[in-house]
Amino acid sequence: MARIAIVGAGAIGGVVASLLQATGQHQLVLCVRRQIGPLVVEQDGVAATIDATVLTRPEEAKPVDWVMIATKAYDAEAAARWLDGLCSAGAAVAVLQNGVEHRERFAPYIAKEHIVPVIVDCPAERTSSAQGERILQRGPMSLRVPDTMLGREFVNLFAGSPADAAAVDDWTTVAWKKLCHNTVGALPALLLKPAGIVRDQAIGEVALDMLRECIAVGRAEGAVLHDSFADEVLDACRRSNPDSINSLLADRMAGRPMETAARNGAIVRKGRIHGIPTPANAMAVALLEALAAK
Repeated sequence: MARIAIVGAGAIGGVVASLLQATGQHQLVLCVRRQIGPLVVEQDGVAATIDATVLTRPEEAKPVDWVMIATKAYDAEAAARWLDGLCSAGAAVAVLQNGVEHRERFAPYIAKEHIVPVIVDCPAERTSSAQGERILQRGPMSLRVPDTMLGREFVNLFAGSPADAAAVDDWTTVAWKKLCHNTVGALPALLLKPAGIVRDQAIGEVALDMLRECIAVGRAEGAVLHDSFADEVLDACRRSNPDSINSLLADRMAGRPMETAARNGAIVRKGRIHGIPTPANAMAVALLEALAAK
């Protein structure tokens, strides 16, 4: 049995909590900004109420065996405030966030060898009401970590649950493939239109430019990405529900901060390091940041 702290009880944090609870093996601690009511996760009409200790102040944190950070990428500094108490006995920290800079994001707060970067794929939505927090999980959760000792330990935490958790040899390629899919999400966020906008021919050409930049930078970082992957990603986007709203667009519509820096911004930053031009993504970042400032 492990004592596991989950920092952030949004859609991803809630689903992770429900999967860990399904193993019947762990004690859970939810680290959140404010007191919350019952947290219920529903999938295929079956609802599970999370049984966990809820903490709202980092100074309340006691040592645990594992920490899972499920906040937005831009909340790294706030999430890190929990680490002193939670990791005082040497707990590993799994970072379940967007982007490809999981270790870099938390290196100022904890030794890199204790960080497990996790690529997450899970369609889920969270709603709040006077009755508590409710998360609708629309599909299975995929979790991919590097094939290291800590990575394999992370996977074992989900044994006996419905989670699709695996340690992979080439985590870099998995991470950059996910970032390619996230890259296109900047266009609906800029245009305030759902996913179907990429079916437009001109918008699709812009999406391909952004994807080709991401592929070029990903290759420089060591990812195995073929030229045809840009068309594969765009085709997948065009086959998706035209009314779907990605998290970047949802955040902009709600007036919340956006994960621009962790997504398209990472392509621009890494591109500069490798001397690879990224004009399409740089423009998307500049426009989204200007809109956020406004």
